[in-house]
Amino acid sequence: MIVMRSEERTIDRGPEDAAAEVRVARREAIGVALATSAYGISFGALAVASGFDVWQTCVLSLLMFTGGSQFAFVGVIGAGGLAAAPAAIASALLLGVRNVAYGMRMSPVIGRGTARRALAAPFTIDESTAVSLAQRSPRARTVGFWITGVGIYVGWNLATLLGALLGDVLGDPKTYGLDAAAAAAFLALLWPRLRTRQAIAVGIAAAAVATALTPVLIPGLPVLVAAFVAIVVGWFNWFGSKAAVRAAAEETS
Repeated sequence: MIVMRSEERTIDRGPEDAAAEVRVARREAIGVALATSAYGISFGALAVASGFDVWQTCVLSLLMFTGGSQFAFVGVIGAGGLAAAPAAIASALLLGVRNVAYGMRMSPVIGRGTARRALAAPFTIDESTAVSLAQRSPRARTVGFWITGVGIYVGWNLATLLGALLGDVLGDPKTYGLDAAAAAAFLALLWPRLRTRQAIAVGIAAAAVATALTPVLIPGLPVLVAAFVAIVVGWFNWFGSKAAVRAAAEETS
């Protein structure tokens, strides 16, 4: 009887727990969307400072919508002008490669259907993937993905317009630290996952490789090489234990 009562209490709590997880996912998604959208102002200001018009800056955000690629694109154009356009496009594409990996990982969360996956493609970015995979239940992961992705898309484009319009008024974005906002946001997403020895080792090694290669390679390549380091370490399970791997798999399943 005691066991049965315990099971009944667990079953009764099930829907409440599921609803609580969805609320947590929604709250985290909104928080990340607001924080990430805010540094769209940085991109708008940097793009105008690099020679882009307001409408060109807004179209770039609407169509490209991947912060790292956008910053790389305007940075290369700002440094080399139109003659550097091929290098800028290549850099943006290299940084956008990571979204392919996100798409494969998020496929079970998004679900089947060509239309549904096509709709989800623009919103499959760093933040929506991170927020979604941080949740435990399938429903919470779905909610986290869509709210984060759509929220950032709307907020980022509005912030880009605002930053572009205020670009001339703000002056040099570096004065306000806006050039470091994107890196700070990525670090905030990464920090909660640095809980094991292997994760910390991968983070340090990838950062060291990217820092060392940045002066000698075109933008985008250092990031891909650093990602390759993480893949190699994870594949061979260096610095990690089998128990930690099983725990991580259970957490993300």
